[in-house]
Amino acid sequence: MSQSHALSPATATDWALVCALGVIWGASFMSVTVALEGFAPLTVAAGRIALAAVALWLVARATGHGLPRLTTAEGRHIWAFAAAMALFSNAFPFFLLAWGQQHVASGFAGITMATVPLFVLGLAHVFVPGDRMTPPRVAGFALGLSGVLLLIGVDALARSGAELEDIARLACVGAAACYAIGSIITRRAPATSLITFSAAALAAAAVLIVPVALWVEGLPRWPAEAGARPVLAMLYLGLGPTALATLILVRVVRGAGPGFLAQVNYHVPVWSVVFGVTLLGETLPPQFLLALALILAGLAVSRARAWRRRP
Repeated sequence: MSQSHALSPATATDWALVCALGVIWGASFMSVTVALEGFAPLTVAAGRIALAAVALWLVARATGHGLPRLTTAEGRHIWAFAAAMALFSNAFPFFLLAWGQQHVASGFAGITMATVPLFVLGLAHVFVPGDRMTPPRVAGFALGLSGVLLLIGVDALARSGAELEDIARLACVGAAACYAIGSIITRRAPATSLITFSAAALAAAAVLIVPVALWVEGLPRWPAEAGARPVLAMLYLGLGPTALATLILVRVVRGAGPGFLAQVNYHVPVWSVVFGVTLLGETLPPQFLLALALILAGLAVSRARAWRRRP
């Protein structure tokens, strides 16, 4: 049976996990940039998913959880939800972003990721009991999105002039919608071990995207002159923003719900700027502090009612 019970109030652990997820995913932008020094875009997407799938399968085996059994009705039910999550949380958005960012400015892609909470607001209102659309949540979304727009800059909305730009922009928006759908599917999935479900989802994602990457880009060719940086970046992407992040994502969605998790999409651009400045020597945007204040205000407004209910 799908999980349809009411959501639990967000705990201090939920907040800590969402903050950690923001850091992990924020560092992924820098890591993707480095990985692309040696690998093609779809190969990066497929490689990180395959590495994560192997890592979580090993964890599942070591902890005695294993993968769902296809020989039982319950196991097939879990696999069905895991495959749906794999499509919408990994395969589809990774493919859409990898293709879209060849034709649009990276800033535009960043802004579209900040719209994930908007998609979640509407979907959760219909499909997740207790995760209703309220005026504070809508106001919080508007504040948070304005902070992201300010952080990335209005120049990100300028057209690049690429021939397929309009389709690529739709692809980026489609990726944001996919992430929202994936979080709803995760919430509605049957009750099973966190490790089992996460490992099954990534295994399904690997089966879906690896053949596509091989068909489109062929076998990976790592140029020796690129050094070890692309490989190390790929390892981080697989073990951090994909394997560990999937465990955190499933844990938070099952507890506090997809609406709460969606707030991480405001944190990610902030951390991507921090890592870019500190590790890649990029320039700190002058509007950074104001943008951060707007993002934090959006989070505070959207969760104000929940905080007032706390003892």
